[in-house]
Amino acid sequence: MTLSIRNQLPGTVTEVDAGEVMATVRIQLDGGQNLVAAITLEAVEQLGLAPGSAVRALVKSTEVSLATSRIQGLSIRNQLPGAITRIGLGGVMASVRIAVAGGEITAVITKEAATDLGLFVGSDAIALIKATEVALATA
Repeated sequence: MTLSIRNQLPGTVTEVDAGEVMATVRIQLDGGQNLVAAITLEAVEQLGLAPGSAVRALVKSTEVSLATSRIQGLSIRNQLPGAITRIGLGGVMASVRIAVAGGEITAVITKEAATDLGLFVGSDAIALIKATEVALATA
């Protein structure tokens, strides 16, 4: 299956914390970073997720926010540091590619935000991804 989702990060499940309806799934990405996904318990069961399961974390580029440094006191669980390798500016929106350990993440943000953050190729950036915006596929 081919998907239009730009961000497809391979990793391994390290922990599944199941609640009544939802579960948090902790993943160690192939680059060594940790990522948390909040998915339905039904999805965990259908995918057969357990520690050691190979997965691919899927995140739409429109669901990735950017910061220029780590942020404390934030509910967003996933903060992946990297360096900007490409910026494409349009009339209103910007596409920003960030090299992170083990791969790349693309964020689509407003052109105004990219300008306000002072982003440039080579600058440090943190990709911020809410756990509820991470989908999982078995590899």
